[in-house]
Amino acid sequence: MNLGLRTALVVAHPDDETIGAAALLLRVRDLLLVHVTDGAPRDGADARAHGFDTVEQYAATRIAETAMVLDFAGIAAARWIQLLYPDQGAIAALAAITAELKHLFVHANIEQVVTHPYEGGHPDHDSVACAVHRAAAAPIVEMTSYHAGPDGTLASGRFLPNGGGTIELTLDARECALKRAMLDAHATQARTLAQFPCAEIERYRPAPRYDFAQPPHAGPLFYERHGWGVDGAAWRERAA
Repeated sequence: MNLGLRTALVVAHPDDETIGAAALLLRVRDLLLVHVTDGAPRDGADARAHGFDTVEQYAATRIAETAMVLDFAGIAAARWIQLLYPDQGAIAALAAITAELKHLFVHANIEQVVTHPYEGGHPDHDSVACAVHRAAAAPIVEMTSYHAGPDGTLASGRFLPNGGGTIELTLDARECALKRAMLDAHATQARTLAQFPCAEIERYRPAPRYDFAQPPHAGPLFYERHGWGVDGAAWRERAA
């Protein structure tokens, strides 16, 4: 990974950028940040659980929270692209997402793309990974996300053992304080983010060559335990 290259950070949801790649937000000059979804599932359950009357209100709040994160990181609004697909619905729009990303990467002369690994943690994460792999001509780097651990619980901050060497970026005291403030800015997600420690070491690696027609690992996928609109078999069929 070369922090001097023209880099696009492509993530599924508002808050993914801070969980996995705060160091890049703070260090990479002219980073292009791309959010594929607006963070609001269309069934309205998440919106109601967070005290919102409508999905639109919830989505607008999540976008406003992310704008605060960009202020902390010093990223200009012009470097933030929102594709605004529905949360939990990226697989249904995979072809359109891929086409939009391909256009963005060419138009912005992107030399390096950072995104999610294909690990079965969230169907939107896997969809974004698939779209990036199909759209990018530039090298792809992965940040850590989450997946099912050996006991089926959430495992974060580390990769599945299916790729090459890991690159570690250590945040200094100032960067750690900013990362904490950035996580806190995602106030609607406080309960979810409590599962992710504000790690001072972030891990990245060159993306392996995935076969998206195959499961990312043996056994149940993490998202299959949570009813997020699709199971692994249906996701792979749609991805094909």
